[in-house]
Amino acid sequence: MQADTRIHDWRIEPREYARQEERRGRRHAYQSLDPARTALIVVDMVPFFVEANPYARGIVPNIDRLATALRTTGGLVAWVVPGHRTPLLDITEEFYGPAVSKLYATAGGDGPLRSRPWHGFDVRPEDLVVEKDAYSAFFPGRSTLPQALTARNIDTVLITGTLTNVCCESSARDAATSGLRVLMVADANAARRDQDHNATLHTVYRSFGDVRPTAEVLELITRPA
Repeated sequence: MQADTRIHDWRIEPREYARQEERRGRRHAYQSLDPARTALIVVDMVPFFVEANPYARGIVPNIDRLATALRTTGGLVAWVVPGHRTPLLDITEEFYGPAVSKLYATAGGDGPLRSRPWHGFDVRPEDLVVEKDAYSAFFPGRSTLPQALTARNIDTVLITGTLTNVCCESSARDAATSGLRVLMVADANAARRDQDHNATLHTVYRSFGDVRPTAEVLELITRPA
């Protein structure tokens, strides 16, 4: 791993914790999970994004820890990589301009799907690897991920990856809207700045899912039923 790595100074404001505690009588929405019905979703951790962002490199160990724990307990690890269609389809070039549009169309890399996640990861044969051609991995018709999770009877997703406030947040919102229990891992997502990262954590915690650090998620995964 390259030497320049960072972890966001993440936080949920005390007033937001208090608000949810008053609503539901507890800080966290999801007090337990069934590992066999849980999927770790790793969004866009490909060389194009990881090599450009020290925050993305900084979350690699936490994603590895979560993947190892979930595989050991019977859960699923799903690597989601960008496809070769631009995320906004016909309006991408108009919105971003031709140069950036071309970059987005090639961000996911070439070659077999299992070779595309960043080289620092150990992608196992039992893992799922899928493409998405939208910001969200759960937007209808833009990825095979939702159908694959349904086929495996998954009811809980752990959202990790980059960028926190773009593809990860989009995926969290759509996963929650589809009826999945969403848990965004606070120190296993990466944005460009702390303020961008924390704005997403606030939004997800308030309206779409739970937010916890890696250590707490590992406790949920390994806690006896």
